[in-house]
Amino acid sequence: MTTRLTVAQALVRFLAAQYTERDGARHRLIGATWGIFGHGNVAGLGQALVEYADVMPFHQGRNEQSMVHAAVGYARQSNRLSTHAVTTSIGPGATNLVTGAALATVNHLPVLLLPGDIFAARPADPVLQQLEVPHAGDLSVNDCLRPVSRYFDRVTRPEALIPAALQAVRVLTDPVETGAVTLALPQDVQAEAYDWPEELFAERVWAVRRPGADPAELAEAVTAIRTARRPLVVAGGGVHHSRAEEALAEFAAATGIPVASTQAGKGSLRHDHPQDIGGIGHTGTETADRLARTADLVIGVGTRYTDFTTASGTLFQHPDVRFLNLNIAPHDGHKLSGMPLIADARSGLAELTARLEMHDHRLDPSYVAEYTEGKARWEQRVDACFAAPEPDVRPSQPQVIGALDAVVDESDVIINAAGSLPGDLHKLWRSRSADQYHLEYGYSCMGYEIPAAIGVKLAAPERHVWALVGDGTYLMMPTEIVTAVQEGIAIKVLLVQNHGYASIGGLSESVGGERFGTAYRFRADDGSYTGAPLPVDLAANAASLGMRVLRARTVQDLRAALVEARAADTPTCVYVETETADTVSGASEAQAWWDVPVAETATRPSAVKARDEYDRHVSTRRRHL
Repeated sequence: MTTRLTVAQALVRFLAAQYTERDGARHRLIGATWGIFGHGNVAGLGQALVEYADVMPFHQGRNEQSMVHAAVGYARQSNRLSTHAVTTSIGPGATNLVTGAALATVNHLPVLLLPGDIFAARPADPVLQQLEVPHAGDLSVNDCLRPVSRYFDRVTRPEALIPAALQAVRVLTDPVETGAVTLALPQDVQAEAYDWPEELFAERVWAVRRPGADPAELAEAVTAIRTARRPLVVAGGGVHHSRAEEALAEFAAATGIPVASTQAGKGSLRHDHPQDIGGIGHTGTETADRLARTADLVIGVGTRYTDFTTASGTLFQHPDVRFLNLNIAPHDGHKLSGMPLIADARSGLAELTARLEMHDHRLDPSYVAEYTEGKARWEQRVDACFAAPEPDVRPSQPQVIGALDAVVDESDVIINAAGSLPGDLHKLWRSRSADQYHLEYGYSCMGYEIPAAIGVKLAAPERHVWALVGDGTYLMMPTEIVTAVQEGIAIKVLLVQNHGYASIGGLSESVGGERFGTAYRFRADDGSYTGAPLPVDLAANAASLGMRVLRARTVQDLRAALVEARAADTPTCVYVETETADTVSGASEAQAWWDVPVAETATRPSAVKARDEYDRHVSTRRRHL
């Protein structure tokens, strides 16, 4: 039997019938569709979403990039088992997807992109917003999405939708391949009718696999762990994607091996777990980085080993250090010339724990005492960072984090992506639950936080969801506040005003850039941005978009405002201006290097000094072969 529908109608019906299943639990794959309509999708997908509003929920966005961020936030909170689709018109609507697509793919998070495209039949050439390419008639701006998509197809005939849609869902649900998936839809094809087989619209369940380890790789891994004297686990985002937190806790308890975490992996163990030693790398803790420098076996679990984690190749300095990489993706499992253990994180950890318990494997007590004492010392430094000054004093950024830390419990989710906050949060935040710490640091995209908070809240409406943003990030993309207000999505925005790009300002100073172009200030007489701070009222801006705003001038104000915002059932913003010096007790300072090349020749003393320091660090870099 067949059913006559347009391509867009068939796609919406197909997507509404797709499910994932893992560990016996079924999840709808596409929970909703976000859209901004124009001539390239309004008569196709726009009409189809009206036609099938009963089976496909819809959310109205204000910015195409932010719609992707919301979908990604939803996908991460849903453990990659569910996501959203995003539809745009052709032209700028489509190209605005590129940044969000890159973010999704870098972080291995599924999102389905459905941009409109130019006419397949080309009745008029060019059409409005069409990019003409003289040497290639089959290119459109949507081809910009190819390098940032894990799967890309352009559906130029109705019947081509069937294999394209099936391949799209295959990639979305594959734990190795997943990321942004793009189906470019020419606007005339969207509205074209076709006789579709009824089987296309039947419920289809895609099993999300948990592959176990190869026996030979597992045996080699067990031997490596048993012979190591100073092993260290580096927990990455794959622990969360696999929901392997309990398996990791059991492995750590059974072996005594300490666990450090990347930005994506933080929260893999609760902050008070005896083996949790905090963040690792450039934004890590002193304890974790000191242990990393002397580790003879690094056990990476679900990590990509980015330059922040490895301190640009300078962190792991033991002369005989080896790497054991438990990862579902072979590409990541072979990094740093490591021993690959290609498996699902939860399955692999369980198998390792069982094998090691057979041998009653435990660490040397002196090593356990060393990292236990180091963990306690670092916690004292965190306490010092969080300690408030006099109640009527303006807080530093670490003290803002400490005030929030005192308010939340395990039900809260904090979201951040860029600026100076990720460094402080990675070192200082005390994660109370597996999914409390939501940092997008694979792409570190300014503007992610507010739309992602909406996505997280849609996925977990019972949770308290906080978007932590600085003024630079806020100015990038505040527009989805309107969406939160429109739909009554009670996110909390903690807006920190520090008058510029604080993170890049500090980096600029350290590499000889003298904070050039990083402050939000008036121009001075010499043309530099060193005048008075700009009189921009971001709190008033948030209020103008419909958000309830609580202004906090002092530490005492801040505490009260955070408590009030947490109890609110409407979108609420807490605005606070901070002291710019944020290295209280030194805990906010970088504990490991990060390679940002410095001018090899310069006349200004700051750049000359920075180059000398750069050359010193570069000399310690290792290639692990």
